Amino acid sequence: MPNTVEYYLSKGFDQKAAEYFASGRKKIVGVVANDDFTLSISFDNGEKRLFDVRPYLKKGTVFEHFSNIEDFRRVYVDEDHCIAWDIDPIIDSNEVWSNKVDLCPDSCYIDSKPFLGV
Repeated sequence: MPNTVEYYLSKGFDQKAAEYFASGRKKIVGVVANDDFTLSISFDNGEKRLFDVRPYLKKGTVFEHFSNIEDFRRVYVDEDHCIAWDIDPIIDSNEVWSNKVDLCPDSCYIDSKPFLGV
């Protein structure tokens, strides 16, 4: 039997996260970078959601490099269904872990909004 919203709330989750986990985790199956530094994300349940990356693109963070729109557009879904970018596209991030910056599917879903676009 799956855990309920009440179960997750009792474990300290906020309402939004409790509802997400109670309904079942989702996998990211596609991503498109938009010119306004948002991502259009497709999930395995058929939902499309819009995730705003701008708050992450602060100077001094691991995401700073992707405040350049050309670098931001190099986003992809990795083998773990995470949103990912390679800092240096020439380096294989499977061999050099410190080359990859990623966002987990759970956060991408919880912190995004439903998207009706294509």
